[in-house]
Amino acid sequence: MPHVEAHITGTVWKIEVEVGDTVEEGDAVVILESMKMEMPVESEESGVVSEIRCVEGQAVSEGDVLIVLE
Repeated sequence: MPHVEAHITGTVWKIEVEVGDTVEEGDAVVILESMKMEMPVESEESGVVSEIRCVEGQAVSEGDVLIVLE
């Protein structure tokens, strides 16, 4: 399954998609906050969001799966 991973350790500031949304390669799907900076996490593939594995305010580590696509 294609998925979107956190590229940095931080806190989920905002989730930009919902289950069932279609995303294109390069779309920002989650915004992470790290060291007082907002960092968009972009999808590396096109697909449909099938699962969201994070919640706003959650601490995540680099490499954690945030979004699963189908």
